[in-house]
Amino acid sequence: MLSASPALADLRLCNKTDDTVSIAIGYRDNADWVTEGWWNLSKNSCETLIPGDLQSRYYYIYAAENDKIGEWGGQAFMCVRQKEFTIRGIEDCVARGYERAGFFEIDTGEQSSWTVQLTEPTKQGTGGR
Repeated sequence: MLSASPALADLRLCNKTDDTVSIAIGYRDNADWVTEGWWNLSKNSCETLIPGDLQSRYYYIYAAENDKIGEWGGQAFMCVRQKEFTIRGIEDCVARGYERAGFFEIDTGEQSSWTVQLTEPTKQGTGGR
């Protein structure tokens, strides 16, 4: 007898590098922006960051290799801190006692599930002028 399994719907992140990576996520929760972190993802592994059907089209990710060699970021600035966190609001990060980090945008196209693959990061001190 065959049985159907329910489809899995999650926001997953896979670390395809040779180092452990720390990950923070930003998203819209009703009228508020929320940032959460840190997930420590071992090399060549995956983790579900948001379980269940995705409620937003856009999510934001900031990640850094634990040895501080590389990072994945962008131009969407949100609040983070060194320890585990859930922060509501993205305004006045430093004045509220947090750090400010640039997140990159994920456009899920309103899909119910999405997987992000992190490959080799941008190395500090490289790039154009």
